[in-house]
Amino acid sequence: MRTQLDLRLAVSWWVPLTLLMVLPHSFVAEPAEGDPGGSALLQRVKRGWVWNQFFVLEEYTGLEPQYIGKLHSDMDKGDGSIRYILTGEGAGTTFTIDDSTGDIHAIQRLDREVKSLYVLRAQARNRLTDMPLEPESELFVKIQDINDNEPKFLDGPYQATVPEMSKVGTPVIQLTATDADDPTYGNSARVVYSILEGQPYFSVDAKTGMVRVSLADMDRETRENYTVVIQAKDMGGQLGGLAGTTTINITLSDVNDNAPVFEKRLYQMSVLESAPMGSVVGRIWAKDRDVGVNADMKYRIIDGDGRDTFDISTDPTNRFGIIMVKKLLDFEKKPSYTLKVEGVNTHPDLTFQNPGPFKDVTIVHVSVEDVDEPPLFDSAAYYTELPEDAEIGTVMGTVTARDPDAANNTVRYSIEKTSDPDKFFYIELTSGSLMTMRSLDREEISWHNITVLAMEMNNPSQISSVSVAVKVLDVNDNPPSLTHYLETYVCENAKAGQVKTTAYPSRTSMTLDAQINFCGPRRWPLKLVRRFDWFVSSFSIHGI
Repeated sequence: MRTQLDLRLAVSWWVPLTLLMVLPHSFVAEPAEGDPGGSALLQRVKRGWVWNQFFVLEEYTGLEPQYIGKLHSDMDKGDGSIRYILTGEGAGTTFTIDDSTGDIHAIQRLDREVKSLYVLRAQARNRLTDMPLEPESELFVKIQDINDNEPKFLDGPYQATVPEMSKVGTPVIQLTATDADDPTYGNSARVVYSILEGQPYFSVDAKTGMVRVSLADMDRETRENYTVVIQAKDMGGQLGGLAGTTTINITLSDVNDNAPVFEKRLYQMSVLESAPMGSVVGRIWAKDRDVGVNADMKYRIIDGDGRDTFDISTDPTNRFGIIMVKKLLDFEKKPSYTLKVEGVNTHPDLTFQNPGPFKDVTIVHVSVEDVDEPPLFDSAAYYTELPEDAEIGTVMGTVTARDPDAANNTVRYSIEKTSDPDKFFYIELTSGSLMTMRSLDREEISWHNITVLAMEMNNPSQISSVSVAVKVLDVNDNPPSLTHYLETYVCENAKAGQVKTTAYPSRTSMTLDAQINFCGPRRWPLKLVRRFDWFVSSFSIHGI
């Protein structure tokens, strides 16, 4: 008897009818051998099975188990003699079958995004003998999608940066929303993008999700940060579609579109005249509204009477100009200077050169402040000569010092005590005249080195000093004397003028006209006559 197993899908008004027929091949009649009339004997051949898929909507919310379909054999007479069996994925846990009627139900809520396809096997057996009545048939239960998932931005919220002053249409960031629904079924996963917040500065491409600049010449110095809200809606954006949103925090990055401007057109500074070279006088700032390297500056003195006296450098932050002393200052010679200083961007952007060069100029006026300086001698050192027989009170010279300050205070003079402990000299308090206080002796001290002090009368702390060298000149104030006892002999027939010996007198005097008369060993009168040099003299015998 010919049989077939029907798998039928119970449907309601919103479920399409799908009929799975498991059909064997029909018996095929072949002519009997030797039968000219072509009569045939019926023979059973191997069954072949044909099936369709079950389509079941996901997310069933009814109170009763969800009906999937029915398993039925043509051999089933309705007497309960046939037992239907269901095996495979989810059998017994997700799907159950009534073994008498063949009705299949889902006893768990199905979610296509979790599992979209189940593979099951169906069989009809004799309930008493457990013998298979039909070959085992494989069937598929495919979970049909409904629009139960909204689009999601998996990486949001987003951070993006775009240069300020960008042109309209400049790309900012590419967004992609993911919809877990089936993209091959209906419009559940067809996403359309729109912008909810951030107009008119930015826009989004409805199809691609590319966010772009939509307003030209946005200035970072005016506004730097923007918050943009993007929506992705499925069902092609139609009414009833599900939507998801994300936030983009967009920052305008800086470009060098602003020229530097000095805070002041005229800077007033002051510096002590005693400031050493390299001393900082002050600083100036050409303020640039840009940031980072776009605000880096370089300064230089381009004009003014202080170009050779002062210098300028850029501080380590590359923002400020530091003015420093280049040469020593003197209030009395020049009390003020004027500098013309230029500040220039070190990283100009040629794109924004049309407004003009990225530099500015200012004037710096530097006042030199007077410092109370010690008296200044008109010579770095003094030298004088004085004969040793000079009388006490002899003026040997004058030293002169003055107050170099504008006040020109009166100067008082004195001799530093340790330089003239024996007080040979005296200096007049107001005139600076040096004179002797004691007799000098070249043979005892031939040189005197004294230190003269000059002090401001109104400020005794302001003291300066100078060295005075005094050379004592010799005068003929010492007779010569023999260094030891001298004895000599002369023959009785010695001739007049005959040199007999040489005497060495001790000479302390430096004159040339000394003569000494004395008697020989026998008390002969003798005369010592100088003949050669200062220290060696000869004596001769003169007849008396």
